[in-house]
Amino acid sequence: MHTLLILVYLLKLSLLANTQGCYVLCLSERVANIQAGGMVMNLSLKRYQEAHKRLLKEIDKQVEKTAKQTGISCISSKVLRALNLVPRHLFVRPGDEYLAYDNTALPIEEGQTISQPFIVAIMTELLDVHSFDKVLEIGTGSGYQAAILSQLADEVHSVETSTVLAQTAQQRLIQFGYGNVHVAKRDGAQGWREHAPYNKIIVTAASETIPSALLEQLANDGIMIIPLGKPNHDQRLTVVRKNKQGEITQHSVLAVRFVPLS
Repeated sequence: MHTLLILVYLLKLSLLANTQGCYVLCLSERVANIQAGGMVMNLSLKRYQEAHKRLLKEIDKQVEKTAKQTGISCISSKVLRALNLVPRHLFVRPGDEYLAYDNTALPIEEGQTISQPFIVAIMTELLDVHSFDKVLEIGTGSGYQAAILSQLADEVHSVETSTVLAQTAQQRLIQFGYGNVHVAKRDGAQGWREHAPYNKIIVTAASETIPSALLEQLANDGIMIIPLGKPNHDQRLTVVRKNKQGEITQHSVLAVRFVPLS
């Protein structure tokens, strides 16, 4: 039954790709080969690769425009690789697949959003994730940012306040092989204390102040990225650092707009 559902989904993607022209709705190399009753289904990657190429060019342009604010003049090869390995169309609402490779935020279930690819790229770059890092994500949403982080970190722990989103994201991440991501329904402001400390923390919802629990769970010599500001107002993407002595510094890098941390 599971195989049948996958095949039906792949057929849907193929039909959408044919009707939407330039948009890519085939699977990446990560999930291109599907074992079905002993037969391997190989899907063409051409349109997927073309769409990613266009999207990455748009991200590059925006990175250049904001370089003076962010201090980032280009996206590193390891982050680009992670962006290429994670098919964004697998993380959007059914029917929105043809929009997946536009450089824009998209609505998902429960009144939440999947972040603009540029924002995902710049936040990931600022987080400076290493292969030995344990990362905490606040706000799982669709699971897309967690999937990106899974390509860079040793472990990713992600918390989500919505039961629906937490369950859906966990199922999706397991289904597509992101085995080093762990999702739980929790209050985002409280983090996930059982697995602390974290080398890196990324917050994908806005808070007026930095939650004290998250500062406590950030390891010494760690980095946190968080949007700070009032709900429904402009916020500032902020880089928070805790040095080896546990002292905190922060600096604002970019105007952003996120849903509120709840």
